[in-house]
Amino acid sequence: MTLVQSGPVRAPAVPRPLVRRNDYSVLEPPPLGEWEPELSVSVVVPAYGGQEKLDLTLASMAAQSYPGDLTEVVVVDDGSDPALRLPPIRPEHTRIVPSLPGGWARGHAVNSGAAASEADVLLFFDADMIAFREHVEAQMRWHHLADYLAVTGHLRCVDYAPGALDPARVLDAVRRGEPEALAEGPGEELEWLRRAYKRMNGLRSAGHKAFHFFIGGSGSVRREFFEESGGADSDLVLGEDTHLGYRFAQNGAVFVPESETSSWHLGLPQMESRKEEGARFRRPFVGTRLPLIGSGRTLPGRQWQVPRVEAVVDATGARFDEVAATVDALLTGEVCDLRVQLVGEWWRVTPGRHAVLDDPAVHVRLLHEHYRCEPRVEFVQDEPAPDPDVPFRLLITPGQALAPHGVRRMIAQADATNAGLVRATAPGDDLGGPRLERAAAFARARRLGATEDDLDAVVDEVFGVHWLDGESALFTPEKPVEEPPRDWRARLARAEALAESHRARAEGLKSRFRWLTGSRVGRLLCRTIGRG
Repeated sequence: MTLVQSGPVRAPAVPRPLVRRNDYSVLEPPPLGEWEPELSVSVVVPAYGGQEKLDLTLASMAAQSYPGDLTEVVVVDDGSDPALRLPPIRPEHTRIVPSLPGGWARGHAVNSGAAASEADVLLFFDADMIAFREHVEAQMRWHHLADYLAVTGHLRCVDYAPGALDPARVLDAVRRGEPEALAEGPGEELEWLRRAYKRMNGLRSAGHKAFHFFIGGSGSVRREFFEESGGADSDLVLGEDTHLGYRFAQNGAVFVPESETSSWHLGLPQMESRKEEGARFRRPFVGTRLPLIGSGRTLPGRQWQVPRVEAVVDATGARFDEVAATVDALLTGEVCDLRVQLVGEWWRVTPGRHAVLDDPAVHVRLLHEHYRCEPRVEFVQDEPAPDPDVPFRLLITPGQALAPHGVRRMIAQADATNAGLVRATAPGDDLGGPRLERAAAFARARRLGATEDDLDAVVDEVFGVHWLDGESALFTPEKPVEEPPRDWRARLARAEALAESHRARAEGLKSRFRWLTGSRVGRLLCRTIGRG
């Protein structure tokens, strides 16, 4: 279905103002109802069963303030039995499409709806919610200000009993701007989300953590940005919205919570009513794909689908000993959740007879043999493009052997300062030390038009650059922490007993002092002793 646009058709401009970290306060959205929209929107509604609630959702969408000729609604039927149908009360441009073959669950349905739709902006909305009148408009005004925003709509959970509402009543209440008439009480906000908004000034101070709070129940993003980010992971059946938010962040997104209007969630979401079970299920699936969350990432020696760090070491023309010192230090360091891209002339490793000690390719052969069985080392001919799923990229020169804590300390400094780039000096080379790049910051800088010549300068503008003294912070081993003696419990008991005896003696002396200074007999005795 083709969206109808009144007046002359023109391609909306692509605004890209500079937003530092997640401080979107530089953007000023127009007041609701007092602006002229240009962008079209596809409201994608993933659904599995629940025809009654879907009818209410579509009725609320039919009452939206955003222009109908710029809006389409795509309901994705994810294998419902019986199949979902379109109710009489719905937006004009509404259709049902099936999920694409080869997958199921919400993430796959989101991708299916995106593929079947055609508007400038994708707004994902759950099939068990009622949108307030300005819900779509409130989110859409942000997307007219910048093309790299991920906007989350506000929602409140209300009790719902089957048959309690009908679509005509919903349409009327939402159209009149009185959605409160549909529910008893103000509803419940997601408490963890409310606290985060308050603590982080509406996510303006959230920095690199902002993606944690992207909610798929009502969230929107420009279509091109969605596609560039890789879309949702169709293999995830829970936690796909957090992972999608992470992909947006990796592509340079700014996260905006829209709270000027709201929506009703009919009943409590499963992730709220069964938190512990849901968290247990999500942990392995999301954790292996998303390096920035989950306590499992602290387990020593573990490997995951997506590493936390991708290190690039250019071994071209370098000696075996120099490269091995650098790579072995990385592989045996405290952060084992990494991958090494070893750049070199691996085409020179040929079979057959060749010189041994005098072989011109001896260093290449030695390195290849040294690491060919190490699964964390990949041999590449040229420096690879950054992996968009990996949050950090480390570039380090052969011969620079980090101390075991080196990578950990660079990551810690990046997170503590929210920096987009951590640079370090090296012994004898102030500018040539290791550099740790945050993928999200570099993606943002490139989106803002940075070239390779001014990339670091733009990263400094949008996230900041943090410098370290490499020799003291990264290359010098940390002093070992002394282990407590084996008999520390016995020593502690003896010390406590001795301290108790001293306290008892002190109390006795204080009592004697009070008697000597506080009673007539005591004072007389003190004077007698003094004269003697």
